[in-house]
Amino acid sequence: MKKFAIAIFINILLLSMPAHSAYYGNIPQTTLQIARDTQANSYLHSPHSKLVRVGIGNQNFSAYDYQKASIYGTGEFELYNNDKYIDTYDSENIINISMVGKIFVLTDIENKVIAKVSGPIIFKSDYGFLGIKGLKRGGKDAVYRGEIELVPCIKDGKFHIVNVLPLEEYLKGVVPNEMPVRFGLEALKAQSVAARNYALSPRVKANPNYDVVDSVASQVYFGANTERELSNQAVMETSGIVATYDWSLILAQYSSTAGGYTECYQYTFSDPVTKEFPSKPKPYLVAKPDYDSFEPLNTEEAAAKFYKSKPKSFDVDSTYYRWEREWNGQEIQDAVQANIAAQSATGFVHPAVKKGETIGIIKSLNVLQRGASGKIIKLEIRTDNGNYIVEKELVIRRLFTNKGKALPSANLVFEQEYNKDGDLIYVKAYGGGFGHGVGMSQFGAGYMATTLKMPYEKILQHYYTGITLSTEPFILSSNCEQNKVTQTFFTKDKQAKLVVDNKYKVNYIDAVINNLDEKIQLDTSQRFNKIDISKYLKNGMNTITFYYPLSGESNKGLRMYIEVAGANEYCD
Repeated sequence: MKKFAIAIFINILLLSMPAHSAYYGNIPQTTLQIARDTQANSYLHSPHSKLVRVGIGNQNFSAYDYQKASIYGTGEFELYNNDKYIDTYDSENIINISMVGKIFVLTDIENKVIAKVSGPIIFKSDYGFLGIKGLKRGGKDAVYRGEIELVPCIKDGKFHIVNVLPLEEYLKGVVPNEMPVRFGLEALKAQSVAARNYALSPRVKANPNYDVVDSVASQVYFGANTERELSNQAVMETSGIVATYDWSLILAQYSSTAGGYTECYQYTFSDPVTKEFPSKPKPYLVAKPDYDSFEPLNTEEAAAKFYKSKPKSFDVDSTYYRWEREWNGQEIQDAVQANIAAQSATGFVHPAVKKGETIGIIKSLNVLQRGASGKIIKLEIRTDNGNYIVEKELVIRRLFTNKGKALPSANLVFEQEYNKDGDLIYVKAYGGGFGHGVGMSQFGAGYMATTLKMPYEKILQHYYTGITLSTEPFILSSNCEQNKVTQTFFTKDKQAKLVVDNKYKVNYIDAVINNLDEKIQLDTSQRFNKIDISKYLKNGMNTITFYYPLSGESNKGLRMYIEVAGANEYCD
C-alpha cells in the first residue's frame, strides 16, 4: 500500500506540472493519461504474457548501435546493473550513458558519476513510461512501456537500446503506425491479429540482443506516444487471438494496397534459405479477387483490361488503386542501366550484370509470365547487346524506377512506342496497388470494415484462405514444462470451442476457467475433439489454465487450442 500511495502522490505531481516541462519534452496530456490509467496493469503484467525484445533505432533507423544515450522516466524509475539494484530516480532526473571499452559509464543530470559497470543496464518504471532523450517517433518524444535495456554490442564502445515489454503492450505501439486509425475498429482488429502473428512467428533474430526492430524491416513500432484509443481497443478486443492453419501460425503477410486482386505467395517471394523462385506455395496465401466476378489476370489481355480500368473493388479508396508512369526512350534506358547491377546482386537477373557493365540499347520489354493477379513475375529486356531475364516483383519494381522512385507494385502492363527504325522511344505503365500484394490489403480491410461493415474475422478469412482464428496452439503433457498451460484471450460473444488432438486417447483434462474448476471429458473414440466451452466464458477477457491429468500416462501429449472462428465460419 505504501508503494501505491507514493504512486498516487507522484501522479498528483505529474498533473501539476506544465506540459512543456523540460523533462517531459512535448509529451501530450493524453499520453500522460494513458500512463495513469494503465499503471496498475501495464507494468505489473501477467506472468502469462509473452515478452518482445525490440531493438530501438536512431532517428532515421540507419543504425541500431549507440555510443551514448540519455534515458529518463515520465514518473519514478529504477536503475539496475543486470539484476543488481542501483537506485531510484524521479522524473526530474536523466541518466546519461556512454561506454569506454566494454564498461558503461552512468552519470546523472548534474553529471555526477553514478556507476561504472559492465551491464546490461536496465531501466524499470511502474508508474510511467521510459524515454530516450532527443529521439522522436511520429513527430513526438519517443517514450516506451515496459523496460529499457542497454546491452553491449560485440564491438567495444557501443551498445544496443532494447525495449522489453509484453506482447500486447508492444502491439499498441505497432497497430496505429501500420494502419491508419480512420480505417475503423474491425480493420484495426484484423491488423492486430496480423501483427500478433508476425511477432510470435519463429524467425532468425534481427540481432542476438533483440527479436525485432522498430522500423519497416520488422513492423513499425513507435512506442506509447503514438498510441490511439481505438487501436488500443482493437488490440485488447483481439487479445490472445492469432491466425492459424493446420495447427501452425500463419505467415500473415500484408501490404498497403492489393489493387483489387491479391497474389499467391510463391509468385512474389523467393525461398528465404534456398532463394528458389517461384518458392513453395503456402495454402493460405493464394491469389484472391475482391469479387468472384473478376477473372484471372495471368494473360496480357486480362491484365490490360483490369489495370487500365477501375472496377469496383475493396481497394478503391487508396490513391494507389490505379497509377500510371511514363518514360521516354532515354529515361527507360538510364533507369534500367543505373539499377540492373544492384538488382543482379539479388540473383534474379540472368545473365547477371556487373557494376560498370553496359547492357546495350533497350529494344523492347516483354512480359513472359504473370501471376493470377496480373503481377509480373518474369520479364525479358531485349537489347541490341543481348537479352536479360528479370524475375520477382520487388526486383522489377526497383529496376524500373521513375523519377528516382521504385514502382508502387509489379501489377502493371506496359505500352511501348517505337520510331521508324524500331528503336524504343516511349514507355507507359498502367498499374494498380502498392506493395507486394500478398495476404491482407490494408486499404481493402479499411473498406470492408467501414463501408461493408464486415467483422474482423471475415476480413481476415477473406485474405487468408482456410485459416482458423484461435489462441496459439500448444502441447499439454506430463512433461513438467508442459503439464500446466495458461491462455488468456478475448471473446466478444462468449463463443469458443476447445480443439484437441487426442492421439493418445486421454480421458479428460483438468482446467480452471475464469477461476472455476472444471473437468473436461474427451471422446476417446475419435482423435480430434471439438468441445463447446461457451457456457464457461464471459464477454471480454477470459483466462483458462489447463492441467494434464495426474492419472494420465507419461509422454503422451495433447495438441490443443481455443477456437473463436473456425476455418469455414466466415468464408464467402
